[in-house]
Amino acid sequence: MGFFTLDQTKSKSRPNGKVYSCASCAMYQHVSSPKMEPFGNFQKGILNIGEAPDETDDKKGTQWQGKAGRKLQRMYKSLGIDLFEDCLNINSVNCRPPKNRTPNDYEIGCCRAKVMQVIEQYKPKVIVLLGNAAIQSIIGHRWKKDLGGVTKWRGWTIPDRELNAWVCPVFHPSYVDKQEGFKEVETIWEQDLERAISKASEPLPSFHNDKANIQYVSQDELPTILGNLHLGNLTDLAFFDYETTGLKPHAKGHRIVCCGIAIKPDHCYSFMMPKKKADRVLFGRFLKSELVGKGAANMKFEHAWSRVRLGFSPGPWVWDTMQAGHILDNRPGITSLKFQAYTQLGVIDYDSHINPFLIGRDNKNANSMNRIYDFIEQYGEQELLTYCGLDALYEYQLGLIQMKELGFNPKSNRANAV
Repeated sequence: MGFFTLDQTKSKSRPNGKVYSCASCAMYQHVSSPKMEPFGNFQKGILNIGEAPDETDDKKGTQWQGKAGRKLQRMYKSLGIDLFEDCLNINSVNCRPPKNRTPNDYEIGCCRAKVMQVIEQYKPKVIVLLGNAAIQSIIGHRWKKDLGGVTKWRGWTIPDRELNAWVCPVFHPSYVDKQEGFKEVETIWEQDLERAISKASEPLPSFHNDKANIQYVSQDELPTILGNLHLGNLTDLAFFDYETTGLKPHAKGHRIVCCGIAIKPDHCYSFMMPKKKADRVLFGRFLKSELVGKGAANMKFEHAWSRVRLGFSPGPWVWDTMQAGHILDNRPGITSLKFQAYTQLGVIDYDSHINPFLIGRDNKNANSMNRIYDFIEQYGEQELLTYCGLDALYEYQLGLIQMKELGFNPKSNRANAV
């Protein structure tokens, strides 16, 4: 084993083999104010990241001097914030793009190291991402799925664990200005900025050491754990998660490979599925136990696999984080566990190493087998159990946040469970 992790050995200027630098971008050669420095007295710890300097900014050598900047100044002032006294201001790219065009992903990548250096140096309490380019700069390289645009990300106040700051995407003032006939856009923008500002006086949550809170259960230990679980001796609420050989359970050869059962927000059992018949019976008793309410992310997945592959229908179901996410916010593409784990819990990309192995070999067949056993061969059983355990823990943590927001008490509402 070497002395450094893979992340530590990655080149910061060539993270994916491409060269990302001022020289390779070269926009600095054609502007009046190249490599514009951060500006603002930063009294309230708010860092604003915009898109790029416009023509007026470039002439004056300072961010937010043009029409968009004046609009942002007015909005902040109405909320009790001085843009230049209370905030620090930078852009996703620090040189004006030709003809004020939108910077492309490569140009944003070339400036990213400087943006991250500013975050590391100033340690902001709140990072306001104004528009798509800022979202690409701060989230895009870490989010390995479909990034989407500002309409997907706006409004979230993300307790980002890596950046140790609240990350708050909002509309860019230029976009709001173009929606002049739609008053609701400006109202949403104002509400999002007000919510972001409020986080400057709110500390980040105390995060769990999630991997340390996973208990890896051997086959010999399973009977005791499962016996106590179904009797309700360990918890009256459990969120559980399966890793399986495919998306749907019906085709011949499919099986549930492992299970994670979170009994508290900071404790999870993770184990390979029982090999002995007696242990499978105990597991079935847990699934059916009336003493333990069940939760999951997209519970129809665990329900179908339990019924088809184990012959047990889990219950009572008391929470589904995906359904609750849709009730709280009906925008498309925001209810998945991974998106919610980042926006609500600040955890970004704990799954990119396993995702390719969970895709079916035949992408046109929902019953296709995936490559989960190849993952085990390459990474080992414990890495699979870690991933499964993290899923269950984040489901539990997310479920508690959603229950509080919706005013749901799982104990008093058990009679309405399904």
